[in-house]
Amino acid sequence: MSTLRLGVNIDHVATIRNARGGVHPDPVKAATIAAAAGADGITAHLREDRRHISDDDIARLAAEIDLPLNLEMAATEEMLDIALRHAPHAVCIVPERREEQTTEGGLDVVGNQPNLRTFVERLSARGCRVSLFIEPDPEQIEASAVIGAAVVELHTGRYALTEGMSRDEELERLVAGAALAAKRGLEVHAGHGLRFDNVAPIAAIAEVAELNIGHFLVGEAVFIGLDAAIREMRRLMNEARAGA
Repeated sequence: MSTLRLGVNIDHVATIRNARGGVHPDPVKAATIAAAAGADGITAHLREDRRHISDDDIARLAAEIDLPLNLEMAATEEMLDIALRHAPHAVCIVPERREEQTTEGGLDVVGNQPNLRTFVERLSARGCRVSLFIEPDPEQIEASAVIGAAVVELHTGRYALTEGMSRDEELERLVAGAALAAKRGLEVHAGHGLRFDNVAPIAAIAEVAELNIGHFLVGEAVFIGLDAAIREMRRLMNEARAGA
């Protein structure tokens, strides 16, 4: 079974910085620590309202970090121009509403195929691997393949928020979604709401190539440090993959 990659999302290092203004804590320093701790990539979401990551953060990450950069963004012309200018390793297109606290669900690829196809084509032509953040829904997966995405990232938020039989049902949807996506030639990623206590079942899904985890790691870093938090997540992921 292939090694499972860990993408560390550093958005909320910027959230802490922005609470006081200034330059501390620095998301780029966090990315450097993540690299040393075993991260395989860095994820950063440049929101339209710039509530955490800034344009300067993206420019510095693209210029100063050796790990692959995964830029999360909404499907807007402004964000497309920024992505085309920096040409990160990967671009993950996510739904975005200004009033939400965090991303609340997956893209409606089915209902927005013409617009999203344009984004996929232009970003792919620039050399970016394009990922679509979607629910593990067969129609959304099929539409993602049809418009030419290289990757789908399955939204694990509902799995993370439920317990008991409801969680088991969500896990079954993710397992089935990952299998279908892989069958359609898509690389499968997953993320949102993953923690030490719930990551193992997701890490054990054979078709999942990468997990993107951020908020929990930054929060846990308050107690044990970012390096230790990433190393523990890496250990749990490795154990789950090895035992699958």
